[in-house]
Amino acid sequence: MAEPDDLPLAPLRWAEPPDGPVVILLDQTRLPDEEAELACTDVDGLVAAIRSLAVRGAPVLGLAGAYGVALAAARGYDVREAARRLAEARPTAVNLAYGVGRALAAHRAAGGEGPTAAAAALAEARALHREDAEASVRMADLGRALLGELVPGGGYRLLTHCNTGALVSGGRGTALAVVGAAHRAGELRRLWVDETRPLLQGARLTAFEAARAGMPFAVLADAAAGSLFAAGEVDAVLIGADRIAADGSVANKVGSYPLAVLARHHGVPFVVVAPVSTVDPATPDGGAIRIEQRPGEEVTHVRPGARVAPVGAQAYNPAFDVTPPELVTAIVTERGVVSPVGRAALAAVCAAAGPAAGGAVPPAREAAPGSRATAARPPEFRAESGSGDGMMRS
Repeated sequence: MAEPDDLPLAPLRWAEPPDGPVVILLDQTRLPDEEAELACTDVDGLVAAIRSLAVRGAPVLGLAGAYGVALAAARGYDVREAARRLAEARPTAVNLAYGVGRALAAHRAAGGEGPTAAAAALAEARALHREDAEASVRMADLGRALLGELVPGGGYRLLTHCNTGALVSGGRGTALAVVGAAHRAGELRRLWVDETRPLLQGARLTAFEAARAGMPFAVLADAAAGSLFAAGEVDAVLIGADRIAADGSVANKVGSYPLAVLARHHGVPFVVVAPVSTVDPATPDGGAIRIEQRPGEEVTHVRPGARVAPVGAQAYNPAFDVTPPELVTAIVTERGVVSPVGRAALAAVCAAAGPAAGGAVPPAREAAPGSRATAARPPEFRAESGSGDGMMRS
């Protein structure tokens, strides 16, 4: 077995080769078999990469959106149109529109055209990148402390869904960052990794990160989770989030809601780990969250050209489901832990966070120590909810 590698992965980066700036992605569709990079020279390429899930995960989508605006500005494209297309590439992920809005506001504040405005957009993207890395460290610390309260004694057997590690972040991730902190402290007994159908982000990506870090882990079929709970083999569930509504409803990778139901039935803590930029105060509740519908071929085929369902079979393939707040034990953010989860407590965390919170970004104001002031997100790029059919066309 290879020696553990504790250095975080870099899911995206900005580069400036002689022929012009590019956004370089670690192509997650080719993991774990191959660590290949994908260079996006324009917004069309970046939007395609976002839609194909070459880059995915709430926090890193915010970074991709911000760097995408910077790319459009640096290459002389229509920045406003580029921002619109980027923000709409995946409708459920609020961080994407948030990152786009941050960079676009910086571009406008610097005059809205020319090299100075382009440099401002890039500086804002890089600032967001740094903030995300710092948030990851803080969430890991707070999450590990919470585990100590919920499951005293260590030796944790943790179950996670989808992928929430360095591949989705400018740092070590969200929920998997907490798992990693427990592992480095010698407190992780076993990580249970849901395979996460239909695209197997758990089996492909979380297992890849866990193996790379030397964690004790096992992959399970999504449908096998119930038997683990029944056998008393799960001490806590840790997941991430793609959007958190104002009431604490959590949209995350489809399959998360059944885990919350199982956890409640078996008396197991169900913990969500996400930065405050994933909280959208403009979305009042779970029913208002727009759920992305993915192509049916992801369900009827195991890979392109390899059909498992009969020809003509229809498929239901929502990318996300919504867990109501009453099933969530706690939401861990970089600004604090919300428990019990409710509208007032979540609003208090967002108010303390100021401009870092998701949804509509407030106007620029004096920054608190250790934080940054940001310009308001233009209203047309506020993450919308409850509109459109939610369909993704490829």
